[in-house]
Amino acid sequence: MIQTQDLMKVYQMGDNEVRALDGASFNIENGEMVAIMGPSGSGKSTLMSIVGCLDVPTSGSYALDGLSVENMSETELAEVRGRKIGFVFQQFNLLARTSALENVMLPLTYAGYSGKDRLDRAMKALDRVGLSQRTHHAPNELSGGQQQRVAIARALVNEPSIILADEPTGALDSKTGVEIMELFQSLHKDNGQTVILVTHDSYVARHSDRIIRLSDGRIISDEANANPIKAGTPRVEE
Repeated sequence: MIQTQDLMKVYQMGDNEVRALDGASFNIENGEMVAIMGPSGSGKSTLMSIVGCLDVPTSGSYALDGLSVENMSETELAEVRGRKIGFVFQQFNLLARTSALENVMLPLTYAGYSGKDRLDRAMKALDRVGLSQRTHHAPNELSGGQQQRVAIARALVNEPSIILADEPTGALDSKTGVEIMELFQSLHKDNGQTVILVTHDSYVARHSDRIIRLSDGRIISDEANANPIKAGTPRVEE
């Protein structure tokens, strides 16, 4: 599904070049649950932007389902994002004055679905994350965990093949974080979706089947996780 080779991303900061990615190569197969892990400044956010078709590398190659991404235009990247990738962010990114249902319907509006299709698909997505009774609540009427569930439903509503989650528990308390990670594992197991978790948090990473570690824009390890944390396991602070 995802094939990368020697990804480079170079930013010009005044007279200095900053290599946010420095030759990263990896593949992710269809249906895997993978964590991309590293400290702040390691390049994981840059890598997420490229894998999520929000940006293109300075050099190197990236193929998504056999399509070469590195030379795509903004319009082509947007089309790929809309069809193949659902995003979940740390801060939820919900529209404040809009109901949970309307927030989830938004990607379908951009995609040109009819009113009935938008409603049916959004209701189904909210039901999948356990929020069918909160459809008309605004974000400020929902807990942090419920807001993240709305964000996950919004990511699911176009039925993407990839869910890309950036620090998905970073704004949540530990108990709610456990519940959200259980939800990701359920989506992965029950629906066969590829789930990519971008995180600095080893607890989040250890829910995945495989952990890719970055440092200074380079992959320093890429290993199977022999003992993934099971759904519902309480968090123990390290």
